[in-house]
Amino acid sequence: MIRDRAAMSDHSLHHLNWALPVRIAQAVLAIIILGLTAYAINVELSYWWDSSDTVNFDLFNAVWTLVIALPYLSLGPIFFSNLSHVYAVLAVEVVTMIFWFAGFIALGALLPPPRACHSGPCRALQAATVFASFEWLLFAVTTAFSVRLMLQSNNSSSVHAKPSGVEPHAAV
Repeated sequence: MIRDRAAMSDHSLHHLNWALPVRIAQAVLAIIILGLTAYAINVELSYWWDSSDTVNFDLFNAVWTLVIALPYLSLGPIFFSNLSHVYAVLAVEVVTMIFWFAGFIALGALLPPPRACHSGPCRALQAATVFASFEWLLFAVTTAFSVRLMLQSNNSSSVHAKPSGVEPHAAV
């Protein structure tokens, strides 16, 4: 486990050159999607007193990304390396990537074709769908990198049991 933490902190420091701009782009996209979906939900609630579960899910994705995923993925390995295990980072990456994939596919299936989308909320949700697809793509890239990091940490750690100080019996 100590090797996993060391690999994670090495990963954080050596790959900060490209990871930080990607994390910033993920945060910017999540803020844009948060605004677009919140606008659509607000308009839906003012007319029908109800909003689509699909749109609510994309709003949840944006909040999840901004409040849970990005702080853990970007700040955890640097400042809290004891809480940032390779498998936990991979799990958060995979879950977030799946959330964004499900969200943008469901929202794209919900919306009418562009020629039939004339209202402000409909156009906002079309834009949110496009931004969510780019968000998914960025998380797919960082997830692939996390898988590679996990495989490297598994290859560098020993798969054999640690010596316990007890010698095996030679006569057996």
